Amino acid sequence: MGKDDIVKLLLKGERITLEAKLAEREVPKSIWGTYSAFANTIGGTILLGVEEHRQEKDPAKRYEIHGVEDADRIKKDFWNTINSNKVSQNILQDDDLEVMQMDGKVIIRIRVPQASWRVKPVYLNENVYKNSFKRNHEGDYHCTIDQVKAMIRDSNDDGNDGLLMEHYGMDDIDPDSLRQYRSEFREENQDHVWNKYDDKTFLKSFGGYVVDRETGKEGLTLAGLLMFGTGLAIRERLSNFRMDYVDMSHLVGDERYHDRLTYDGRWENNLYQFLHLVIPKLTLDLPRPFRMPKLKREDDTPQLKAVREAFANAIIHSDVFLSGGVLRIDKYDDRLCLRNPGSLKLPIEQIYEGGTSRARNPRMQNMLRMIGYGENLGSGFPLILTAWKDAGWGEPVLKNKVEIDEVELELPIKTKNAPVNAPVNAPVNAPVQLSKTQKMILPIIQANKYVTYEELANTIGVDRTTIMRNIGTMKKKGVIERVGGDKSGHWEVLLDISHLNS
Repeated sequence: MGKDDIVKLLLKGERITLEAKLAEREVPKSIWGTYSAFANTIGGTILLGVEEHRQEKDPAKRYEIHGVEDADRIKKDFWNTINSNKVSQNILQDDDLEVMQMDGKVIIRIRVPQASWRVKPVYLNENVYKNSFKRNHEGDYHCTIDQVKAMIRDSNDDGNDGLLMEHYGMDDIDPDSLRQYRSEFREENQDHVWNKYDDKTFLKSFGGYVVDRETGKEGLTLAGLLMFGTGLAIRERLSNFRMDYVDMSHLVGDERYHDRLTYDGRWENNLYQFLHLVIPKLTLDLPRPFRMPKLKREDDTPQLKAVREAFANAIIHSDVFLSGGVLRIDKYDDRLCLRNPGSLKLPIEQIYEGGTSRARNPRMQNMLRMIGYGENLGSGFPLILTAWKDAGWGEPVLKNKVEIDEVELELPIKTKNAPVNAPVNAPVNAPVQLSKTQKMILPIIQANKYVTYEELANTIGVDRTTIMRNIGTMKKKGVIERVGGDKSGHWEVLLDISHLNS
């Protein structure tokens, strides 16, 4: 890092990754909390010999360079301390500490990388629960007990989802979910020996059920319970974790959302059912050259495959033990947003590059992979990036929201486009084939151009999703269009009824 890089860093003033300390004659005691915080969050740079004026709004005046008086002694004291029991782990290399000249003064630059998930949490004074720190835009703060436990869980090479759920067995499995999964597995792996196993042995093969040889205890693992368990059993054991899907696309009038899937007693509240109920809703409006009879096909589009990959990633990287953890999927007119509880185990740059995978829930990852969901070789996120680039939909954005222990993936979309290689609107006078439902929708819109989806559904006697799907088809065929915004706009019919084929 050169002088110009330091200047840019100071002007940017991104406090979550930058800490300035006066440190004229000695290593400041507060440096170790910052070291722990940077290591446990996303890394950062410490500048010794630089004073920060936090009340200054002008970035050019916020940092003042004073320099240090005895750089060699400070450097020696720093290395002696970091290699003592003051900190739990020294994660620095020699070139991470550099003595530099700035404006004729000597400063010390210390680069602290994000610590490997295997050594987190990095803590002070041999007290992991009281002296582990994290970083936010306000500075260093003590980790909560939950945050420390989360980092300890993540340091396990075996992942989180192999934990034996004592007192939860095959009676807590939803038989329909497991039967549906086994049918999918059989279709994808027709000659696999596991197809011959009984349900318990089948789950054992995946790590969904385990027998502890030392204690003799046996039961479902976290993976088995979350993927195939009954909603009641899951809520009893993991009352802090929930799944939520909210569709905020195609809103009309004062609607806040028009479709939501959360626990309401009408579906079995496990991850397998959540995945299969939400994927069709999530991909309904994505441009495609055909309509898929199933959730996946070998010849479906790269974008649909990427959405499934993103959904699988959200599941396999969720830390379901975090307090208030929510696996949430949101759909908007211009984007899809997938959120999961927990922080990224790997640096975000490494995830963008691909080639490395560290799933928090490797057993769930394998369960999904065996029915065609998710990659386990670190190629999943590059696959998503490539699919979106090829479609010209903008770049997906992955956010590591460390302040709230959440990861968010935003996928920009263009749902108003027609299918690939198809015209946006058919000629006005061309024959158009409409379904029975679409023929019922058209005169209602002609009579009331401000009609809502709810009113259409109630009048025709179908659900709202059916109305949305048919409206989307009619727009693509050039029969109707939406004029103005979702709340204040109206419908216009582009095709006269006399042009319809019976």
